[in-house]
Parts: sequence; C-alpha cells; structure tokens
Amino acid sequence: MKKLYNVLTIAGSDSSGGAGIQADLKTFSTLGVYGASVITALTAQNTQGVQGVFPVTPEFVTAQCDSVFSDLRIDSVKCGMLANAAVIEAVAARLAHYRPPVFVLDTVMVAKGGDVLLAPEAVCALRELLLPLADIVTPNLPEAAALLGADIATDEAAMREQGRALLALGAKAVLMKGGHLKTEDSPDWLITPDGENRFTALRIKTRHTHGTGCTLSAALAALRPQRPDWKTTVQDAKDWLTQALMQAERLTVGRGIGPLHHFHQWW
Repeated sequence: MKKLYNVLTIAGSDSSGGAGIQADLKTFSTLGVYGASVITALTAQNTQGVQGVFPVTPEFVTAQCDSVFSDLRIDSVKCGMLANAAVIEAVAARLAHYRPPVFVLDTVMVAKGGDVLLAPEAVCALRELLLPLADIVTPNLPEAAALLGADIATDEAAMREQGRALLALGAKAVLMKGGHLKTEDSPDWLITPDGENRFTALRIKTRHTHGTGCTLSAALAALRPQRPDWKTTVQDAKDWLTQALMQAERLTVGRGIGPLHHFHQWW
C-alpha cells in the first residue's frame, strides 16, 4: 500500500478560505497527504483585504505544537504567517525540539492586497531563528530584500545573488520566486549548495491570485516526502499550481483578488 504522509501547517487563518491555514489544508488534501494545523493568528479577511488581525499567544502556539507532535508522526512542516517575534520564537523552539524531517519556510510578510502580516521588528527573528532551521525557504522578491536588508531584485542575476546570500544565512535551499519581475514569463530559481535551477511558467492574467504563495509552499511540503529531491518537488508543485491558477476563473468567490482553484483536479 502507498504510504500516507502527515503534513503540518503552522500559519494564520484566512476567514475567506483562500490563503493561510485554509489554503494549506486544501492543498494537502488534493495532493494526497493528511493535514494538521497550528494556528498562529486569526484574521478578518476577504478578497478585498484584511480587516483585522488577532495574534494567538505564544504560549498557545506552543501548546498546539506539543499537542500535534506528541501524538502524530509529522513527515513535513510548512510555516506561513507568524505575526510577530514572540510567535516566531515559540515556533522556532518547538521545531528545534521536534526536528521534523522536512521544514518549508514561507516568509509571509504582506498580503496580496498590501496589508502587513508580519511586524517589521519580527523580520530579524525570522532571519536568525527560523531561516537556519529551514530545508527550503520560499521568498518573493520584496521578502528576500527585507530579509537581507537589500534593494528588491529587478532581474534574474540579482535574484540568484540574493538566493545565494540567503543560503549563506543557513537555509539548506532557497526558492526565489520571480513573480514580481516585469517579464512575460514568471521565473523562479532554486538555489542549493549543489547548484542552481531555473523554473518558468506562463504568466497567467487572472485576478485569482489570493493565496498563491501559501499554496505553493504547502504544495512543496506535501510533495517533498513523495519526491526524491527538491528539483522534482518544485517542478511538480509549480505544474499543479499553474493549473490551479488557469482554472480559477471557474470560481465565483468575492469581488476582489479571488482564490485559485485548489480542487481543479476533482471538481
């Protein structure tokens, strides 16, 4: 029988269902793994923006982590929205204690509509405490620049340079996401100690991009236990994500930046 994997998401809740915990659990389900969750913040949110954020206390984040890890075999972990430095410290402590086989760090800082989801003073904690634990970190270009205290990359050469700089800070692999580049395609670069690989996908013109970063990192966490290496994992995750974007117009959810179609394979 095929082994069934258990994957944990540590992230914020999105009341509209398109990003965060909700998007992660949908992704886990459609990609064939069992999903568990640790909620770091509650958001009042829809396709038009974030109306409110209510962080969970670090003590309760710790309690959730202990509940999951003490009972479930966790094969992979994805971290998303962590809200503030105190929550980052709590999550880092539990991950360092339990040492899951795979840890995907999605450096969530700003929502698609521009709302801030990570306190500016928490960027240092993210860089110093979680980055060295990550098997792969998945920043977009503004996030990479914030982590490095650098200008936002404007071409692929700068993307690769910043990816190498993040690797030097302790991450085992870096997936630099190039969606912010002003190019016809949407290039990503996988940077590892063994080399650099370019991935590209058609830039899809759609308003349904809410939760794209959350969904990609969740797909990486779901697929890595099922794939032999990061290169294969990234390619398969991007192929699936492209289809979820291409078929998102089938959904009629909200009046703003809509979600992608996580269940396009099944509905």
